[in-house]
Amino acid sequence: MTSIKQKRLEGIIRKDISDIIQFQLKDPDVGFVTITDVKVSSDHSYATVYCTFLGKSPRAQAGLRALNRARGFIRSELSQMLDIRRTPELTFKLDTAMENGRHIDEIIAQIHEQEGNKQNQE
Repeated sequence: MTSIKQKRLEGIIRKDISDIIQFQLKDPDVGFVTITDVKVSSDHSYATVYCTFLGKSPRAQAGLRALNRARGFIRSELSQMLDIRRTPELTFKLDTAMENGRHIDEIIAQIHEQEGNKQNQE
């Protein structure tokens, strides 16, 4: 179970990383990225940063590689913004929740379409 303090830290890290990427990171491979969530380990030594990219999958993979290449820079900038003893090690991962939700919506639409076709045949 995560504490309120940990949730607040995750929110602050999410906002600060978004700002660093938007205003300080100069890598064109990153493109349009949204930081959707941050999960910090209980000892605050690791943080998994979930993100989504505008565009197709190859574009997202290139952006993810660029973020992981720049994670040392992002972490050092983050350490200057945070008021904690140790800045967590960062790992960037693609957030697939929106993609999964879209896929579920497509399946539901197909089911409704099939049921509509069955009713029309009766």
